Order: sequence, then structure tokens, then C-alpha cells
Amino acid sequence: MISHQDIFTIQNNKQFEKIALKVFRFQYENNSVYKEFCELLKVEKGNVKSISEIPFLPIQFFKTHKVVSTNDAIQETFTSSGTTGMITSKHLVTDRTLYEESYRKAFSQFYGNIEDYAVLALLPSYLDREGSSLIYMVNDLISSSKNENSNFYLNNYTELISKLKQLDYSGQNVLLIGVTYALLDLIELQKFDLKNTIIMETGGMKGKRKEIIREELHDILCNGFGVSSIHSEYGMTELLSQAYSLGNGIFECPNWMQVHIRDTEDALNYLENTKTGGINVIDLANINSCSFIATQDLGKKYNNNSFEVLGRFDNSDIRGCNLMV
Repeated sequence: MISHQDIFTIQNNKQFEKIALKVFRFQYENNSVYKEFCELLKVEKGNVKSISEIPFLPIQFFKTHKVVSTNDAIQETFTSSGTTGMITSKHLVTDRTLYEESYRKAFSQFYGNIEDYAVLALLPSYLDREGSSLIYMVNDLISSSKNENSNFYLNNYTELISKLKQLDYSGQNVLLIGVTYALLDLIELQKFDLKNTIIMETGGMKGKRKEIIREELHDILCNGFGVSSIHSEYGMTELLSQAYSLGNGIFECPNWMQVHIRDTEDALNYLENTKTGGINVIDLANINSCSFIATQDLGKKYNNNSFEVLGRFDNSDIRGCNLMV
């Protein structure tokens, strides 16, 4: 068996590949959907000796199939956002402590101790529905911060403006995590000059505003909040891990997550760094579902394993994942 410790103590690429191959064999044997997909590609478990030979399950399977690698009871079902009538993704989570450990350790890796922050959440479109993995994570971060000022804000912008100015002026480290259109709404009501606040955008316009390119969006947000950079979170319903950007739209993964770029013309071929292609994600925290996912996002990878998200494949439906088209 693969333990939490195996996954969350990975320190280097060699360890990552060793555990990834172990996870691949486990999921091939225990995940009927993934095994059938591998067999369709004529990939046999014993012939896979490196990460580059592991098949990546198209993310659409989370809409049409029960993607699980265990018979354990489902503890949590995370669902993607979607317009009425749209088929949504379902991530069936049999061990919610895997998710909790993943986002807590990832936050710590990039931002330090959560107790150093007041966490303010402006996520109206996520709060309006059930099954959001983002709300689950942010609710836990709010609780873990142990700060009386940490809270969700739905549409009460006046209270949020007052709280944000007061906390920032007092020298309190603040994390304001918000859906993009709501952050734009906020700075149209009030221009800020923040000194101790991280602005983190997570998700697009949700049909509320016209999509704009990331550089333009981040310039508007930087000017509106008076900050030098905008942070971002790259996560989705089908993953239990998140990558973070501390500015300029360049994301880094926690040690148990990696991104690889596939050729858009040949899904089994991988591109060299700085070439644009489809984003494949290895999320080893997905041990009980599928850790090898071919997303519908376009991006490029850089030499230090960081990556950039550039858009989506044409004709792919809009889902609740962090993306500026």
C-alpha cells in the first residue's frame, strides 16, 4: 500500500518518479475505468518503466464514469460548477484527510504558517452551490488561521472594504482570496493602497463579465488594490492538490504534483520546455481516484518545473477551474 507519508514526504524527482510508478501500478490494478483506458491504448502495467510511459486519463471521464481506485465508502463528493443542464464532473473522495493534508502542506510550502494570516474570502459563485472543493479548502484555512477576522463575504462588499482597510493598516498579514469578477467588482467600489495583503485570484468570470487576458487583468487588479503582484491558485474539482503562482502567472507545484505538456496533435507525445501544448497533471494525492489526468487546459512548462496556463482547448466546456482565456 501507498501511505500518506510516501506521498507527502517526496523531496526530489527520483522519489517522485518512484512513487508515481507505484501509484500507477496500484491504480491500474484497482481502478477499472483507468485500467480499461490503458488497455484501449494497449499499455500493459509491466511495460511501464518511466513517467513518460504512463497514460493520462482525459478529464472528461470524471463527468461520465465513477473514477475510483478503492471500494472504501465515499466521504465527500466534489462537483464542478456548470450552467443549467451541463454535465458536471464528480470527484468521489474516499479519504478527505488526503485532501486536507494536501492543501495544508501546499499552503505551508508556499506561504508559511496559516496562523500568520487573516483569511478573507470573496467567493460568491462558489458559495451559491454545493460540492465546491474550493469552499471546503478555504473554510478550513479560515478555521485554521485562528483569526477572529477571517471570514467569507458573499455580497457584503461594504463590510469587506472596511475590514480589509482596517486589517491592512494595522499591519496584519491578510490573504484575500477571490473569484476574479468579484475582485473587479470590489475595486470598482473602492481603490486600495494595500501594504500587508496578498490578493489571490482563483477562477474566471463565471459568465458575469467578459473574459480578458491575464496580463491585462492583473494590471487592473494591481492598480485597484495598490499591490505589486497578483497571486493565483491552479486547482480543479478533479484534483486534490493545487499549484500556486506568486505573481506573473507562473505556477509552481507542491512536491507531490507535477505538470507535463502533451502535443496537441499527438496526445501520447510530450513537448520540450517552453513549447505550448495540453497540460497533463500528476497529482499523487489522488491516490484513491486517478493521479494521471489530461486536462483541457493549454500551457507551457519551464526549466525549473514551473508552468504557465495560456488558455483552453477550443470547444471545451467552461468548468470551475482557474483559467483566464
